[in-house]
Formats: sequence, C-alpha cells, structure tokens
Amino acid sequence: MPRPTLSVVIAARNEAHQIVECVRSVSFADQVIVLDSSSTDGTAEVARAAGAQVHVTDWPGYGPQQRRGIALATGDWVLSLDADERIGAELAAEIRAAIEQPVADGYRLPRFSSFCGQFIEHSGWRPDYTLRLVRRERAGFTDHFLHAHMTVDGQRADLRSPIIHYSYRDLDDVLDKLSRYSRGAAIDANDHGQAGSLARALTSGLWAFLRTYIVRQGFRDGRMGLVLAIYNAQTTYYKYLRLWLMQRPVSLKSSVDSGNAR
Repeated sequence: MPRPTLSVVIAARNEAHQIVECVRSVSFADQVIVLDSSSTDGTAEVARAAGAQVHVTDWPGYGPQQRRGIALATGDWVLSLDADERIGAELAAEIRAAIEQPVADGYRLPRFSSFCGQFIEHSGWRPDYTLRLVRRERAGFTDHFLHAHMTVDGQRADLRSPIIHYSYRDLDDVLDKLSRYSRGAAIDANDHGQAGSLARALTSGLWAFLRTYIVRQGFRDGRMGLVLAIYNAQTTYYKYLRLWLMQRPVSLKSSVDSGNAR
C-alpha cells in the first residue's frame, strides 16, 4: 500500500511574526497550505519562503476559509492549524503513526495553551481536545462566526501529545480578543435564537468567573489564573450585553428618529 499523505491547512492574516515557526513545525507533512487573507505585513512572502504553498484570498469567514483549504489539499489526510500553534516532534510522530495505521476517520488533538506568557494547567484549559486531523474526503467545517470547528463524517479517536498554542501573547492581545470574541459569540448566540438581557449578562459573567477560578481550579494557576478568570467573566458579560443591545434595534431606532424630529 502507498504511504498515506498529509496536507496542513493554515488560515492567516498579518501573521508574519509567527507564521514561519508554524510552517516549520509541520515540515514533516507532504503539503503545507497557507491561506493568506490579504495581509499587509508580508505574511504571504515569509510563509512562501518557509516552504508553504500560499494562496492570497479574501476573508469569507474562518469556516469557509478552511473549507477552501480542504478543497486545495491533495493529501489523504488534512490537519487544520492556526498560525499561533506548533506541532512538536512527539505529536508529529503520533500523527504520522495515526494516519499510517488509522483506527478512526478523524482525530482530536489536545492543546496546551499559554496566557500572557504562562502555560495554563487548569482553569478549564487542559485538557482541551479539538478535532483537527481528518481524512480529506470526510472533512468539513462549521459556519460559526466565532470558533468554527472541523467536522468529520465518521468515527473519531484521540491522540495524546498536545498542540502547543501560543494564545493571548500580551495584554493588548487579550483586550483585542475580548472585544472580537464577545462580539462573535453574541452573533452566534443571536443566530441560534438565544435571548440577551442585562440580568443574564451580569449573572453569566459572575458564573464564568466562579466556573473558571473555583470549579475548574483556576486558583491553581496562580495570579495568572485569576487574570484569566476575570477575562472569561468580562468576555461572557460583554457577550450577553452585546446580545441584549443587538436585540433592541426598534427602541433604539425610535429614540434616534424622535431626536431627529425635534
């Protein structure tokens, strides 16, 4: 039997500062595809120099972008990766073994993530399993505005070695993601018929803090565990606050019209 082949799909925009290390970490793959969404920092050029096949595109959303990558892939298997993630030697060997002697059509990979320079052991962040490795003909992606994820038409299994995830690099990155993620979560919640209210924003934000810091033992991550719990509380609060405001367009419009009339 011929050796099964592997394609890696990476969606990126303005990731010149980290795309090279990401591409190099998957040099064991047969094909590395970078879908560059019209970056202005040279992402496409440095990714191409690192050995990736680069396709410059618009941004249709994360899920549709990943489906483009799957359509461009030629490997028997597809691995979905983000620019801030790395595949270590142990995981690379485990991936190769999994596709050469498969026991499933798709594999979930654990992630080990950092927050402002500290890798988080608790707080609900570990283990953090995510479906990333799928037979190409059985692979898909959801259309969620935020956190679209890979799908598989078939059986799943888990690998053991983690993806190394350099998320939330610094405070500026935290604040940027707080805004973007709360907005995206509100859009998804609205699309799924959830109702927002100020009371729900307050209670959900408080529960997000308690769940992260107490239930999921974020206190064991030290001071950064407290920072992460507060971040989760804020993101959840602003999600439901945005959702509440999104669902009040008539009253807001009436107020504007009334002011214009005066």
